[in-house]
Amino acid sequence: MDRQVYYRSIRRRVIKQDKAEQIVTLVQEIRKSMPRIGAKKLYHLLLDKLRLMDVGRDKFLAVLRANHLLIQPKRRYQVTTNSHHRFRKHQNLVLSIDINRPEQVWVSDITYIGKRDNPCYLSLVTDAYSKKIMGFYVADNLNTEIGPPMR
Repeated sequence: MDRQVYYRSIRRRVIKQDKAEQIVTLVQEIRKSMPRIGAKKLYHLLLDKLRLMDVGRDKFLAVLRANHLLIQPKRRYQVTTNSHHRFRKHQNLVLSIDINRPEQVWVSDITYIGKRDNPCYLSLVTDAYSKKIMGFYVADNLNTEIGPPMR
């Protein structure tokens, strides 16, 4: 390796590290006042400064990722399953069956849709082989009375 190539690589590495440190300090200054601001909004806030530093969007995101400065989004979901109830839990009888044709085994499930202030429950009957929905019913409660026939 030539001496010129060696020193050029060292100089290039130092320049990249300096740019990364500048980016981190800019981001940390903004995050003092807005701690949950995401990378896309940060990029648009710092766009003029990043252009002067000759840093694009992908390089900016790579620097944030390398310094663990990306914000993980908060997951919004409702916990609707309670497996620690006092009622009997039945065995899974389908595990021992070799499913090799349509309409051999149908499985059912109930899921919660909508919001807490206006709950709805969707019950599905699905073919285990083809994953085709054989019927469904939507109700506003989980009562065990039989409603109209499934569609």
